[in-house]
Amino acid sequence: MIKQTPRTVTSRMPKRTQYDETLIYSILDEALFCTISYSIDNQPFSIPTAFVRKGDKLYIHGSVGSHFLRGIESGIPVCISVMLTDALVVAKSAFHHSVNYRSVIIFSNAERIDDYEIKYQFFKELTEKIVPNSWEYLRPMKPSEVNKTMLLVFDISEASARQRTGMPNDDEEDKSLPIWSGLIPIPPNRLTPIADENSVGIPLPKHLS
Repeated sequence: MIKQTPRTVTSRMPKRTQYDETLIYSILDEALFCTISYSIDNQPFSIPTAFVRKGDKLYIHGSVGSHFLRGIESGIPVCISVMLTDALVVAKSAFHHSVNYRSVIIFSNAERIDDYEIKYQFFKELTEKIVPNSWEYLRPMKPSEVNKTMLLVFDISEASARQRTGMPNDDEEDKSLPIWSGLIPIPPNRLTPIADENSVGIPLPKHLS
């Protein structure tokens, strides 16, 4: 269950902030990447990485030798952020330009998972999220590859979503100016796949069409 805490309360335009579990999960499921921020010995770090949400947990992975993962696996506090950009908001003045977006902020702590089956299932779910319907098409994951990977999980209980929708909020005296205003949608389109030199002549599989 999502809980509202002093860290998730916003003071700037609070009406844009929501603590609805369904909204938070929908944003996380659509986003492919998140950014994890943390501090070690007063040195801040911020790392983008792929992730999967399952239930009220968020999972990430990396090499067992990763400085990033080894730094946070002890359970130090982290802040996880995700943002989806839907449109550029073009107003009649630069001051009122904005962005229509959906975002999530999570405060949590990492827990390491070493169970082989859970790690293997994570690989499948991450692969299916990034490239849907591709898991059965690919060469099966080797046990050695699973064992070389560290899996961390974060609880999604202290979180908030924030979003902006709609047209520009121009000043009343500017609305009659002969200056165009509106939205420039920027959807995350997936374009036609490009084969590498080792796939020349191999038909494009249906899941990539």
